Amino acid sequence: MKKNVLLTGCSRGVGLETAKTLIKKGYVVYGISRILTEEYEALMKINPEEVKFMSYDLSNVNDIQKELFKKYIPNSVALHGYVNNAAIAYDDIITNLNIERLETMFKVNVYSPFNIVKYAIRNMLYNRIKGSIIHISSISVHTGYKGLAMYAGSKGALEGFSKNTAREWGERGIRSNCLVAGFMDTDMSSTLPSEMKDRIFKRTSLKKPTELKSVAETIEFLLSEKANSITGQNFHVDSGTI
Repeated sequence: MKKNVLLTGCSRGVGLETAKTLIKKGYVVYGISRILTEEYEALMKINPEEVKFMSYDLSNVNDIQKELFKKYIPNSVALHGYVNNAAIAYDDIITNLNIERLETMFKVNVYSPFNIVKYAIRNMLYNRIKGSIIHISSISVHTGYKGLAMYAGSKGALEGFSKNTAREWGERGIRSNCLVAGFMDTDMSSTLPSEMKDRIFKRTSLKKPTELKSVAETIEFLLSEKANSITGQNFHVDSGTI
């Protein structure tokens, strides 16, 4: 039986690479993104039974149950995993903090993932599945970067939430881990000046960006039965930043 995985931020970058990796490993991917990109649409055409898509804006926290877990993934679809990859970045120095932009980021990066975990666990319990939850965190939580305090704060909230989720639901076989990703060449990092990106990459042990494929393969490992004894942990995939 194929396993079903809910993947947010599926349309590009880490999400797209993760979708490709998971379907190769025999999963069915229920993707969520605001925009259906040509790359993800092509993946759907090649794998119509294994790749699903729903357009949804995760800043809409209130309709998650109705839209995602009533219409898209009802309890009749047994959910084996949830990969919380979607995120938006709010980069600025703290003295310029804008509360509206901060609230929008926290809706997408924190409030919606918390709410999705709520209903994903309910689905797993209903279907008696020992599921796996994976949050994509950021190396900025663990080492300081100018202008990333607000973004790092949102990802730090996920790490605390994940560890406590693991403790709360471990006896039911539900695991929760964080993948702490280093800086990658993605759309999110494209707004940074090239000089700043070069400085960041040179701070790593490998002196290069974190590879999307390495992140995606680690996600698949944490979803799989090979990681059955791993929960409440942070996995650093960061080219040796720490």
